[in-house]
Amino acid sequence: MQTWQASCIKSDIPNRGWGTKSVISRKRFAVASLLVAFILTVLPEFGVGATVSTRSLTGTKSKSRKVTETPRVRRRMSRMSRSRARTIRTATTRRRRRYHERFTAKSFVNDTFDSDVTTGEDPVVRQAALDALGNMNGTVLAIEPTSGRVLTMVNQKLALSSGAQPCSTIKLSVALAALSEDLITKDTEIALGRRSRMNLTTALAHSNNAYFEALGRKLGFEKVSFYAHQFGLGEMAGYNIEGEHMGSYPQQEISSKLGGVGKMCSFGEGISMTPLQLGAMVAAIANGGTLYYLQHPTSPEEVADFEPRVKRHLDIAPLIPEISDGMAGAVSYGTARSVRVNFNEEEILGKTGTCSKAGTRYGWFASYAKTDVGRIVVVVFLQGGRPTFGPKAAEISGQMYRNLYDHAFFVAHPTLPTDTANVKPVVSTQQ
Repeated sequence: MQTWQASCIKSDIPNRGWGTKSVISRKRFAVASLLVAFILTVLPEFGVGATVSTRSLTGTKSKSRKVTETPRVRRRMSRMSRSRARTIRTATTRRRRRYHERFTAKSFVNDTFDSDVTTGEDPVVRQAALDALGNMNGTVLAIEPTSGRVLTMVNQKLALSSGAQPCSTIKLSVALAALSEDLITKDTEIALGRRSRMNLTTALAHSNNAYFEALGRKLGFEKVSFYAHQFGLGEMAGYNIEGEHMGSYPQQEISSKLGGVGKMCSFGEGISMTPLQLGAMVAAIANGGTLYYLQHPTSPEEVADFEPRVKRHLDIAPLIPEISDGMAGAVSYGTARSVRVNFNEEEILGKTGTCSKAGTRYGWFASYAKTDVGRIVVVVFLQGGRPTFGPKAAEISGQMYRNLYDHAFFVAHPTLPTDTANVKPVVSTQQ
């Protein structure tokens, strides 16, 4: 009996009594253990699988544990849950915003612009513009900056319309206003954040919105509006051009919900500008500060009797070098570098613009070629859907410059004298 008891202790078999029933229970336990060992070790060698129940052999049911949470833990878990929900909503919103805008306007048209009046236009310039524009839904305007003569106007219906939001091209007017007020120079850096600072040249080249929003807020609406009108916005750009409509400039600052004066100076929010108005302003930059009325000759007689007409002289000659670096940078390494896909022979200075409104996307690019034998201003305005944006307008301009260069336009085309004593002044700024 003692020997058997010792063996029970060594085998860790529960010893609850010395009766017959206890002995039988131990024997059953030993048999069950041998059977389990046989199933787990022997049968798999012959490819026979088996399932083993994981329930307790004693047959006792396990009682579930109840976890008690303190009020502090519950509050912490609630905060974590709300934070996670906000994060998910923010991420979802950001993903949706990327594809939120839907465009309904067409980017391409099948139009030969036969209704355009072309009798007084330069045939080489017009053909260059037509070939560059292709079937894009837009207009191309070419101007002689030393006289204000319109050399060609492709898709005149769109060019003479009431205009569209100027997008980032409005930054040219804002930059000139800030320079005129001695608020900045081209090297003055403006803080855009804790660790971000930027100067005018970089901001123009990369079309930085935050920079020009800050600049607009420092200037204030009154000064921004004054200089915009000085540069020709909000008034007719042409002189007796039939069918021309005037853009619009708000008489007061737009609502803060729309971004206030900051958005007016970065995106042109609330402003409607025509291609002719933008062309006249860039022509004034190109010629040193003379704002001409744009004239579009419609017959050989009008070409022969052409007389430049001055709208006003702008005191921006000392400021042009300050703004030129940014416009050149836009073409060299900034938002307008697509110009260089087609044209590298001459220096091009310009500014792009991209924005959208009411299902239509706008693409602007205003530029001028700075050559030794003369200059020409080119404005490309596109409207449509996703294929329409500022860099595309810049690419079209590059193709036009390429076409002009290949036809020796910069060599063969004569330039008018810049002496304003030989031009006819116009006192009124309105037709």
